[in-house]
Amino acid sequence: MAHLAGCGSLLRPYWSALCFCPYVNVLRPSAVMVQTALRAQAKRHCLLTGCVVECGAGRRYNSTSSEAKHSGGDDLSVRYLDGEDSGIVVVGINRPKAKNAISKNLVKMMSETVENVRGNKSIRTVILCSLVPGIFCAGADLKERSKMHPSEVGPFVSKARALINEIGTLPVPTIAAIDGVALGGGLEMALACDIRIAASTAKMGLVETKLAIIPGAGGTQRLPRVIGMALAKELIFSGRTVDGVEAKSLGLVNHVVEQNEVGDAAYRRALDLAREFIPQGPIAVRMAKLAINRGIEVDLATGLAIEEACYAQVIPTKDRIEGLNAFKEKRPPRFKGE
Repeated sequence: MAHLAGCGSLLRPYWSALCFCPYVNVLRPSAVMVQTALRAQAKRHCLLTGCVVECGAGRRYNSTSSEAKHSGGDDLSVRYLDGEDSGIVVVGINRPKAKNAISKNLVKMMSETVENVRGNKSIRTVILCSLVPGIFCAGADLKERSKMHPSEVGPFVSKARALINEIGTLPVPTIAAIDGVALGGGLEMALACDIRIAASTAKMGLVETKLAIIPGAGGTQRLPRVIGMALAKELIFSGRTVDGVEAKSLGLVNHVVEQNEVGDAAYRRALDLAREFIPQGPIAVRMAKLAINRGIEVDLATGLAIEEACYAQVIPTKDRIEGLNAFKEKRPPRFKGE
C-alpha cells in the first residue's frame, strides 16, 4: 500500500476496502392451466440451471452454455457458467411454495454463497434471479416470522440486513434480473445489486408501511440514492408498487424488457449484459466499482482521491500490460486477473 501514502489521512477510512484487491393466486386453476404452468416452469428451470429435459410434445430445453457447475440446495441454485460464459455465476432463488420469501434457511444459504463468490477470483459477474415464474422475491417469510418469538425477530432482521449489505459490497458487478414480483426485502435485495433489469410485467415496491413497519434491510437508504429522496418517500410512505415500465421511468431499473412466454426475459437480458462485462479487465472492473461506490458517498475532492488510489492498483498488473500489447498487435486481449 506504499503507493497510497501520498493520499495521506484522507483515504485512511477506505484503505481496508481497497486492500481486498489481489488484483396470491385465489382462483382455482383448471387442469390445462396447471399443465401449462408446470411446463413453463420446467422450461424456465432448464434454461436457468442448464439441465435438459422433455417438456411436453417432445420439446427439449437447455441452457446456452455447454457445461456448468452447480451448488446450493433446494431453496437456492448456484450455477457457475462455463465455456464462453465462464466467469458468470447465476444465483437463482427457488422457493415456489413461499413465493421466494426470505427465510432463515435462505439467508443462511445466500450468505454462504456470497462468501464463496467474494473469495473466488475467477468470478467476473453475478446474476441474481428467480427460478419461480412470476416471482423474484416476495420479501420476508411472514409465515415463518409469525412463529418467531419477539426476541428472535431483531436478530433475524439483522442477519438479513447483513446479507443484503454483503451483496452490495461484492467486488464484482452484480445484476438483479427481476422477472416477477419484488416486494419489501426482495426489492431491497435487488437495490443492493449494481444493475437491475426488469420485465415489463414485474411488480416492485417497498410495502412495509402496509404492515406498520419500515424497510429494514437498506430500503430507506438505497432507494433514495437510486431514484432521489422525494420519489423514494412517496413510494415508501404509500407502499405503492410499480411495474417494469414505471420503474424504468423512475430510474429504479436500468432496462425494461417485454416478458416472453417462458417468463425469463429479464434474465436473458441480464445474461447478455454480463457477457459484455466478462471480456474486460477483471481487476479494472473491480477497481472501477470500488471507486464509484466509495466515491459517491463523499465530496468530490475525496472521491477523486479514491479514484487515484484505485487507479494505482491497476498500474502494476499484468493485465494492464496485456491490454497495451493487444492494442499494439491489433488482437483481442487475454486478461487473467493478474
